[in-house]
Parts: sequence; structure tokens; C-alpha cells
Amino acid sequence: MSLAQHLLELRKRLFISAIAIVVGMVAGWFLSEWVWDALRAPILDIAERRDAQINYSDISSAFDLRLQIAFTLGLVGSSPVWLYQIWAFLGPGLTSNEKRYGLGFLFSAIPLFLAGCFAGWLVFPHIVELMTSFAPPEDAALVEARRYLDFVLKLVIVVGVAFVVPVFLVLLNLAGVVSARAILRSWRIAILVIILFTAVATPAADVITMFMLAIPMLLLYFGAAFLAWLHDRRVAKREARLLADADGVTEGAA
Repeated sequence: MSLAQHLLELRKRLFISAIAIVVGMVAGWFLSEWVWDALRAPILDIAERRDAQINYSDISSAFDLRLQIAFTLGLVGSSPVWLYQIWAFLGPGLTSNEKRYGLGFLFSAIPLFLAGCFAGWLVFPHIVELMTSFAPPEDAALVEARRYLDFVLKLVIVVGVAFVVPVFLVLLNLAGVVSARAILRSWRIAILVIILFTAVATPAADVITMFMLAIPMLLLYFGAAFLAWLHDRRVAKREARLLADADGVTEGAA
């Protein structure tokens, strides 16, 4: 394909993706009120014990908030469409191995990311409770609506990305960048980082929630190390077989 044909193909893929996101936003608008009620539930629970409320800083803040929620829902809901469009644009230029690795990454990373977002959704009420507990009880906890939504979205996305990190480790191993031995050699550091991450993401007093978040992350890390070990073992056997065949050919020629 010429450069002009590539640009036309890119425009086509972007147009389809944009249409899917807009349709998702329309559906997300009707769900935004329900989602906002679920997001602000921790603040309402805190308000039963102390003075706490969500504030809107200006006249358009409430509208902007619902629009942001609708856009987020539209982006997530239409993700199968625009992810496929990205793959359809890049796929023809990839080799068979690159396609196999790319499909393996997509089919494993997306469910893990969604599972991580769900875990972040479960722990975010504890984070809100912990953060507001630092305010003196005689003071009012006034939370600006847009900042609160940004905080929750970033927290959920960060936990989702954390669940995808093991997939990157496997991908780097398949590419020959990181060996299984290097992954296993860093297990102490990995455990420390995961424990610190879950300790920050959950209240210090809520040990059960911390371990409920840490255990699947540890299992994913060691699962990635196991898959990398299987791959390294298969590669070592193939190289040994090729070396033996080369030695046999050399001896036959002699």
C-alpha cells in the first residue's frame, strides 16, 4: 500500500472507532447517574459519622461530571471495537510470530486489566475512608466532585495496569529480553513492591483486604515466571536439538 492508501485506511479505522465511542457515550449518559451514585456511596457512608459532602465548584460542574462519566463508559464499552480497529490497521504489516504474540497479549491483557479494575473498584471505598480520616473530626470533609472522580478513576486504572504487568513480563520473555531466571531472581523485590502497593491501596487496619489484593497479584507474578520458565526450557531443548543435528551433519561430512 502507498502512503496515501495507508492514510485512507487510518482515517477509516479512526472514523469507525470514533462512531463506536460516541454510541457508547450516548448509552453511558443514561447510566452515568447510576454510576455516580455508586461512586459517591463511600462519601455518603462517611457523612453518617461526620460532616462530609461532595461539592460542585461552579454551575457547569455537574454537567461536566456526567459528561466525563459518559465518556469513560463509552470508551470502556466500545473498547472491543476500537481495539479491533487498531489490530486491523496494524495486523497486515506484522509477521506471523508478531501476530501470534500480539493476539496472545490482547486476549490475556484485556481480561486481566478488567479484573484489576474490578479489584480497584472493590478497594476504592477503603481508600476514600482512609484519606478522609486524616481530617480532624470537628472539621467538615468537603470533597470537590471533579477531583473526586479523577481520584477514583486513576486508582481503578492503576490497579488494572498492575494486573497487566505479568503479561508484559511474559511478552518480554518471549521476545528474549528477560529470562525466567531473572524474573525468579527478583521475587523478593516483587513481593516487597506488591505488599507496599497493596498497603498503600488499602487501609493499614484492613489486613484482609490488603491480602485479598496482594494474593492474586503474587499469583500472577509467579504464574508469569512459570510461563517464562516453560518457554526458556522449550527454547533450550530446540537449540540443543539443532546443535546435535549440526554436529551430526559435520561428523557425516567428515
